[in-house]
Amino acid sequence: MANKVDIAYRMAAIQPFHVMALLARARELEAKGRDIVHMEIGEPDFDTPAPIVQAGIEALQSGKHHYTPAKGLLELRQAISGFYLQKYGVSVDPERILITPGSSGALQLLMAVLINPGQQVLMADPGYPCNRNFVRLVEAESLSIPVAASNGYQLNVNHLQQYWNKQSRAALVASPANPTGTLINTVDMQAMVDFVLQHGGHLLVDEIYHGLTYGVEEQTALAISDDVFVINSFSKYFGMTGWRLGWLVAPQAYVDALDKVAQNIFLAASTPAQYAALAAFTPETLAILDQRRDTFQQRRDYLLPALKQLGFAIPITPEGAFYLYANCKHLTEDSYSFCLKLLEEAGVAVTPGKDFGVNKPEQHVRFAYTTSLDRLKLGVERLQQFLNK
Repeated sequence: MANKVDIAYRMAAIQPFHVMALLARARELEAKGRDIVHMEIGEPDFDTPAPIVQAGIEALQSGKHHYTPAKGLLELRQAISGFYLQKYGVSVDPERILITPGSSGALQLLMAVLINPGQQVLMADPGYPCNRNFVRLVEAESLSIPVAASNGYQLNVNHLQQYWNKQSRAALVASPANPTGTLINTVDMQAMVDFVLQHGGHLLVDEIYHGLTYGVEEQTALAISDDVFVINSFSKYFGMTGWRLGWLVAPQAYVDALDKVAQNIFLAASTPAQYAALAAFTPETLAILDQRRDTFQQRRDYLLPALKQLGFAIPITPEGAFYLYANCKHLTEDSYSFCLKLLEEAGVAVTPGKDFGVNKPEQHVRFAYTTSLDRLKLGVERLQQFLNK
């Protein structure tokens, strides 16, 4: 008799990425010879910059592949500290920085250290879907707050005043945000910092798309307060997705607890990846990355008006990341079915709104401009033909 499958009850609340089913189908079609334009994947299409790759190779060849301290290489934490000073004019003690296996590792640490079972973490809807699952893993609850174009698809202090309750422990915000690409201005960020501190809570700020902003200079929340928790990553701006490396900046009083959990759940981030990342902050690498940012802006500036002309409503020009969150209610009543048909019939892959929450997901899709301009133009041509049928 087959063994009974006995899965923990929490799994019922953890949803998969629906886009992964679309991606799997796209790969099947490609294996059969179909050409697919990928606008669903939130991963830069550029290879990791050569100086970073070379630094990783040299680390492996020289035997730098043993465990590091759980907080990460001191040299890398010092380099990140220097980057904050250079880019933002903000002084951050390297002792407050922890290196993590991607930003996901940082979020797991924060949930374990800050959130008790039954407590709540407030977050925007639409928003990055894994965030609510990290909360669920520690037997806590995510409170999804509907946001709209009228508030920049971002939480603000008015939302916190309305939704904060006795179970609320933290608010998680992202600037720039996935899937909307919008930023939180300094005034709104300051107001939220003040509110959560007055109510004995925490503000967690996702800054993983910093460096990918267009026409504006982003400012870190660390310029406002040392009492916020800031998450960042080497995946997006630095182009190191598969290296699985991120970092967390925490108030000094929480560092020991975060370090203790890191020792137990992942011991340390990848050592070769950490040595490779030391090359991310060199002038040579930063020049490459800034050129790539300009390329992303060119793609955004093409795709945004092209989609509007096809009938998608995009009320806010996103100032960061590499996404366009588009309302498609004039084109379909079911964005998920729309995405499936678009893939099968037109060979264009985009992400349905249901991956980002329950705030009118059937009316929205996300386009990622993480492919070349020529491919984006081909995707728009196919979209137009599909819609004209």
